[in-house]
Amino acid sequence: MLQFGLRAHDFGTLPAELLADTLAPFHPSSIQLALSKAVSGSPTAAGFMSPGYARRLRDIFAEREIAVSVLGCYINPVHPDPNERNRGLLRFEEHLRYARDFGCSIVGTETGSRGADCTFHPDTEKKETFDLLCLSLERLIRTAERCASIIGVEAVAGTHTVSSIEKMQELLRRLDSPNLQVIYDPVNLIPLTGFSESQEAFFARAFASLGQKIAAVHVKDFRMESGIKKGTLASGTGDLDYASLFRHLQICKPNIDVILENTLPSNAADALAFVRRLARETTDEKPV
Repeated sequence: MLQFGLRAHDFGTLPAELLADTLAPFHPSSIQLALSKAVSGSPTAAGFMSPGYARRLRDIFAEREIAVSVLGCYINPVHPDPNERNRGLLRFEEHLRYARDFGCSIVGTETGSRGADCTFHPDTEKKETFDLLCLSLERLIRTAERCASIIGVEAVAGTHTVSSIEKMQELLRRLDSPNLQVIYDPVNLIPLTGFSESQEAFFARAFASLGQKIAAVHVKDFRMESGIKKGTLASGTGDLDYASLFRHLQICKPNIDVILENTLPSNAADALAFVRRLARETTDEKPV
């Protein structure tokens, strides 16, 4: 059975114990914990973590039977300012060093943009930007390999350096390390103007290309509005073919952590009930 969790900062930026108490009634199997977004008082620069800090947070959530499956550390690895880029990489390296003390192995990031705030910039599509991303990730891989941690990279169509299945496949080919893996967010990979194939074909292509490297999954929902993707909806409120997606996951990645995005205290119960029901219905089914 798939394991469904929540993104902690969707529930606010709170002291750790209050955050854990806010999440606990929804019984998530795990959370994605982006410290600077979710835990009040967490510094945003490198140098503040320690094994004791990490273990204390791990224990607070474990007392509520919530695991930390992914540490979110969303930096811009192709930031146009080299000093800002280095500060981000230092912070990510620190997360990699202490990930195991949080009880998890994955530290997640997107692949950034030549826009300083990770918004669209025409230079993001250039080969030089992809080369810069690889240089940044090569540095992070050295730390990940020493610390037995996993870098989870997430694609975003239209705006980020890795914006498609094909570009993610090329990144993994070029940086062939078991410590570089994928956080698979199918809605993020849908082009801004929508599908040119069926959703089933889209999922099949992603799993054929990336399946062995998928370490965690993000899910949310989407709708097309005036020909443009609106991809910020809670699960079960849009048009994503969850049954098809879950059939692939049940076969290729059983028991993987599936983190729901865009869930709030007001809609988390409905979203979790929706995905858990579909997961039960698709258990033991095979992709068509």
